[in-house]
Amino acid sequence: MGYYYGYNRVSSKQQHEDRGNKNIEDFCKIHNYRLEKIFVDKQTGKNFDRARYRVLKEDVLRAGDTLIVPEYDRLGRAKETKTELEYFKENGIRVVFLDIPTTQMDFSTIEDNMAQMILKCINDMLISFYDCIARTELERKKKRQKEGYEELRKRGEWDRLGRPRKMSREDFAKEYDNVVKGTIRTTDLMKKLNLNKDTYFRYVREYKENKNSLKE
Repeated sequence: MGYYYGYNRVSSKQQHEDRGNKNIEDFCKIHNYRLEKIFVDKQTGKNFDRARYRVLKEDVLRAGDTLIVPEYDRLGRAKETKTELEYFKENGIRVVFLDIPTTQMDFSTIEDNMAQMILKCINDMLISFYDCIARTELERKKKRQKEGYEELRKRGEWDRLGRPRKMSREDFAKEYDNVVKGTIRTTDLMKKLNLNKDTYFRYVREYKENKNSLKE
């Protein structure tokens, strides 16, 4: 008989793993499973290069063990998720997702081979379905984020997302007018304003876009 381990991941240090951990503990109590330990990572699910997950996968889990995860996307949301599940399957490690009921069934206890095969097939289909939903939602978030960034860029508010502006658009416009008039060269103005090349020419693009919009 194998051992039972939990794995929980939260996206940032500000999020708490308490709810996921409690769900794992409650599940084990209900089924009289002896929970050895819960491994927790506090980082994004973009890939599986996570300290605690790697220890769990490479050094702890063995054939016959069971890995319990509170939700499908807590394991990961990258394309490699299916590869990870295939690894566990090939190495005889059972994976239970508490939000996918069929994964909670222990097929090894079913004597009827046909029933076991059908249930395994249904289980695989449900995992694929959840994976599809997770990927679709991720793409939607990326699209909404991209559209939001584009709107901020158009309004000249892009810097709200990162470092504060070196100077306002209005102040830069006043200084850059001198370049347009020919009273100062671009390189000299760049030095005067203490702006690097990328920032300077980004402000120049904003200046020209603003001028063009006024003409329209």
